[in-house]
Amino acid sequence: MSLFRNENTTPTMNKAAEPVNTGKINSIMEGTSIEGEIRSDSNVRIDGRVKGTINVRGRLIVGQTGVVEGDVTCQSSDIEGTVLGKITCQDLLSLKATAKLQGDINTKKLAIEPGAVFTGNCSMGGGVVKEMDAARLRTEAKPAEPTATPAAR
Repeated sequence: MSLFRNENTTPTMNKAAEPVNTGKINSIMEGTSIEGEIRSDSNVRIDGRVKGTINVRGRLIVGQTGVVEGDVTCQSSDIEGTVLGKITCQDLLSLKATAKLQGDINTKKLAIEPGAVFTGNCSMGGGVVKEMDAARLRTEAKPAEPTATPAAR
């Protein structure tokens, strides 16, 4: 048996094909700072500071002490702390009373508690956006009509 390979381990599957593991939470604790890109197939909770892009296939929770500087993409999110950047949320974005969000929102559903501070633009209703994008693509994909050339006399 090799020192670097576990013979009893099954081969790793393609991460994109795996379902989101909603039972596990990755946690960035208060006092921790991360700079760079975070990608996760499960839930993420941030109570520290993150500067960079975040892509979460599950739920993103930014705790009261959490600070995010950068763009966020997630399935759903509860914001209690501070976010400076664009948020794209596939389902529900919830801004709790202690939330401070400066940036644009693109989400299907939005809940804002009294006391939350939001500065930016909001685009809601993913179905409408998808229909508009589909119509635009159909228009762009239309083949150009042949131009008539005058017949030689």
